[in-house]
Amino acid sequence: MGFKAEWGSARLLATRDVADSVRQFDIQPQGPVPAYGPGSHIQVQVLIGGQPDVRHYSLVGEPGDGILRIAVKRLPDSRGGSAYMWGLAPGARLTISAPLNHFQLSAGRPDHLLIAGGIGITPILAMARALARRDAAVRLLYAARRAVDLAFAEELRTLLGDRLHIFLDAEGQAIDFKAELARVAPGGEVYICGPAPMMAAARQAWAALGRPPSDFRLETFGAGGASPAQPFIARVPRLNLTVTVRPDQTLLSALQEAGADLMYDCRRGECGLCALDVVDVAGGALDHRDVFLSDRQKAEGRQMCICVSRATGTVTLETGDRAG
Repeated sequence: MGFKAEWGSARLLATRDVADSVRQFDIQPQGPVPAYGPGSHIQVQVLIGGQPDVRHYSLVGEPGDGILRIAVKRLPDSRGGSAYMWGLAPGARLTISAPLNHFQLSAGRPDHLLIAGGIGITPILAMARALARRDAAVRLLYAARRAVDLAFAEELRTLLGDRLHIFLDAEGQAIDFKAELARVAPGGEVYICGPAPMMAAARQAWAALGRPPSDFRLETFGAGGASPAQPFIARVPRLNLTVTVRPDQTLLSALQEAGADLMYDCRRGECGLCALDVVDVAGGALDHRDVFLSDRQKAEGRQMCICVSRATGTVTLETGDRAG
């Protein structure tokens, strides 16, 4: 079972497009906004196919004016969250959580390297603001497909100047993680958010340099996979369940809809609390869509799935003692 968030009513005040397919939403909670720091996010209740669900969005604004600001990318292979948000007009009523932070920025470090891929800029933006104001040692590597995909680029140029480095796929530019991470001063930290393959490559480069794992901080947003989302079948013999997981839902939500009482927390593929053992994959392959399971599976010598994992064909799962 998940841990309860503190929920409240809110109203959508305004929207504005900040990049191609990226829209900012200014949200006014019914009550006062508690203090929050860089890396914070809120949860938003959405409707997917007429069914309630929850999405997590990083806060791109700053506390002080009573407004919570998020930015949402309209994804062509969305599970439904971005389509729902983009369908809202100013005045819409929302149910949101209080700000939460699982991606906190440390204080007093001698160096900071920020890395963002696409919409992964959303939690990184507030960190860049905070570090620039402290006059801290910081660089930001910002990768996107095209220049029009760079959200908040002008503000970042003003904040960071030549400490901002942009890499565009359309121009054949790519981050050299080995070289860039080697430049981080001893005791410095890396903060990264972006597609899972990019974060996995950066984490592997950090490990190859022999740097402390605790100094490499990341946040996932569950948008990237090896292939487009498509329906697959999940079987849980212990619970006598066979479900079809739609492209617009997660494995966790499909099992919950079928009546499974599973342990979970973040619903984003970060905590690992919902990990289930894989007994068999028939007629297809697994697409984990996270940067954790490959290492954990190697260490524990078993195959697992978590909430954001996808597959083709039929995957058979074992819950052990983690469900009822």
